[in-house]
Amino acid sequence: MKYTYQYRLLPTTIQKLELNYWLRVCRYWYNLQLGERFNWWEENRTYTDRCPLICHLPELKNRPNYYNQKKQLPVLKQDFVTVGWSYEQVDFTRIPSQTLQEVSKRVDKAMNRFITGDKNGNRSGKPRFKNTARFRSLVIEGQGINLHSCSVAGKYLYLCLPKIGLMKVRTHRHLPNGAILKQVQIIKKADGWYVNLRLLDETVPSFKPEIVLTWSNSLGMDAVLHENDYLATSVGFKLPALKSSRNSQQKLTKISQRKNSKKRGSKARKKLAKRESRLHQKIARARRDHAYNTAGKLLKTGVKVFFIELLNLKGLSKRNKPLQDDNGNYIPNGQSAKSGLNKSWSDAAFGQFFSILKYKAEKAGAQVLEVNPAYSSQLLSYKDEFVFTNTNIREYWDEELNLSIDRDINAGINIKRVGLGLFPTIKRRKGNPVVIKSTTNSTSKEVLLVHKLWATEKPASVPSGQRR
Repeated sequence: MKYTYQYRLLPTTIQKLELNYWLRVCRYWYNLQLGERFNWWEENRTYTDRCPLICHLPELKNRPNYYNQKKQLPVLKQDFVTVGWSYEQVDFTRIPSQTLQEVSKRVDKAMNRFITGDKNGNRSGKPRFKNTARFRSLVIEGQGINLHSCSVAGKYLYLCLPKIGLMKVRTHRHLPNGAILKQVQIIKKADGWYVNLRLLDETVPSFKPEIVLTWSNSLGMDAVLHENDYLATSVGFKLPALKSSRNSQQKLTKISQRKNSKKRGSKARKKLAKRESRLHQKIARARRDHAYNTAGKLLKTGVKVFFIELLNLKGLSKRNKPLQDDNGNYIPNGQSAKSGLNKSWSDAAFGQFFSILKYKAEKAGAQVLEVNPAYSSQLLSYKDEFVFTNTNIREYWDEELNLSIDRDINAGINIKRVGLGLFPTIKRRKGNPVVIKSTTNSTSKEVLLVHKLWATEKPASVPSGQRR
């Protein structure tokens, strides 16, 4: 099994200067290769929708790729290379060859994602030239990297890198026995240097356990963006939200406004920019820590199968299309209210949480399955009736059963039913959803038990037989 451990790197002053020089040269090498590809693209294409007065086809040149660009490295190492815009002379021989080749691989992947796309045909945006803020990592692999034993109370390791020597690493947890170091990634963050140790542990097999899906060993989860709730589960409990970005918004705005008022390039602006980056880093770390803690709480329940919603997170946080009247004037399109919802989706970071949950579940021998959440928030989980037709309806009082139904808990149960294949078949008839086939009776007892555990008292603000 392959996994990555991240530790704090404690380089000396000389080593920091050398690492900064490596980043500067690798960034120049990245931009140089990307510029060659863009130039070839502009010089060797012919437009299909236009034709010059005298038709002329340009002489085709060899298309830059990973291999012919990598072959330039021996030539560049023969002498100093002068950077065009700064006239700085850089020395490629001070950097390991595997690191420079990995930069070429980055360029090749970025261009392939832009031109060809992934296996589903989804293309990414045009690659951009990297500045100091966008190029912050180096990859070192192959021979020459070694880990030496700890020296002071088991708190430190010494990492030996080619052309730089021993570097001190602060270890907050011990490396597993038998793990083989395959690759090292050095990252420069707002608060210092970090190192990712990519390990191969052959003692941990990579396999997918065959689990029989039952009602007792599975859990359904509904993503909630209401007040302080984060997740609603099918067993009747909710997990709280963190809202790290919302809670730090006022402080972040204050620092950003002060930074923007300073002169560009001044020492005061750089100082405030560093404070701003540290605050962004604190928000991101708090969000990631919350995701790990939430995943840990779910795994401690002993459940073997987790059903999550298959959400189009990119579409949910997309801006509304502009609207125009008959005269061509723009009219309100609801984007003002949608902006707050987009910020809430970004702050919740469900995509990051689901990926962390899958990773931790795989290590614990559990599974995470994605299901289609269509109509799961509208239909009552113990009888075929559409009740929660409006997002403002948060609770429903069932006068017949003398029971209060929570919207989010009900949605979590329905997601579990979808995963187990017990959700009714629904089709639209004249714009309204209609239940065609149902197996609700087989799970009504279990569902009602969950609802009774969640709430048994009638809300004072809801009259008999009504919803809220």
